[in-house]
Amino acid sequence: MTTPEESATDLPRGIGAPATRALTAAGYTTLDALAGVPRAELAALHGVGPKALRVLQESLEERGLSLG
Repeated sequence: MTTPEESATDLPRGIGAPATRALTAAGYTTLDALAGVPRAELAALHGVGPKALRVLQESLEERGLSLG
């Protein structure tokens, strides 16, 4: 079962619900919106840890993008 936050985004499911909530609350609802955003800025969000950052980076790289 998906939460409303997960169904309204294309963020990878592997980042976990806390990271998904933190990112959507900060206005990042799509993976493409994260391209170029500094890792430190995302890591400062409560719920976004090393695993979420790794999964996000890998997902962005699949699209030819990356975190800042």
